Amino acid sequence: MLGLKHVLPALVATSIWGFVTGIAMLKSGLTELQALLMTFLVYAGSAQLTALPLLEAQAPLWLIFLAGFVVNIRFIIFSAALQPFFRHYRWPGRFGLGYLTSDIAFVLFMSHYGEAKKRGTQDQLWYFLGMIIPGWLSWQFFSVAGIYFAGLVPASWSLEYAAILALMAILVPLVSSRGLFVCLVVAGAVAWIGQLLPLRLGLVAAVFGGMVAGVAAEQLYKSRKGVQ
Repeated sequence: MLGLKHVLPALVATSIWGFVTGIAMLKSGLTELQALLMTFLVYAGSAQLTALPLLEAQAPLWLIFLAGFVVNIRFIIFSAALQPFFRHYRWPGRFGLGYLTSDIAFVLFMSHYGEAKKRGTQDQLWYFLGMIIPGWLSWQFFSVAGIYFAGLVPASWSLEYAAILALMAILVPLVSSRGLFVCLVVAGAVAWIGQLLPLRLGLVAAVFGGMVAGVAAEQLYKSRKGVQ
């Protein structure tokens, strides 16, 4: 399927990320059962890695849930963008799609169908499923592997940096317009500066900052093109 073909290179990066997350859960003091429940129920690497230090510090439950919500607030934006494509399905189907949706799948789907005049077709659904189902399977496989083999991985292995570099190698070629380039630069700068903010609020600021900057850049480019 076309969706699988497009997402296949990204699975290398997300698999490494899943493996790192599995290791981090064990290193944070979770039992194997707790880690397995977390990876299957949460299925959100950034939220999991945000919650782990709070769990280790025995933070209040409301704070852990709040931190996870803040980090994953970007999925509200994703849902709003995907809604025209999948709104005609019944709520259990939409719930399943929402659970399986990932950042990479959203970016690839919108790059392929974002400008489509006809939305909600079967081809679009199969394309999306061709990305999110293999993505879920690969994440869970490598996350479980990380859980069970955490004790065999030396602490000196900087796997998180390998995952970040792999993700960058996938995302950078997708930047095909000035708006996306501005979005990437602004989001990266805000995320770096926002590292000092609590509850991973820097990530939220990066999402909104990049989105606003990208839209503004596109509008400015179109207005200048219209004047010419």
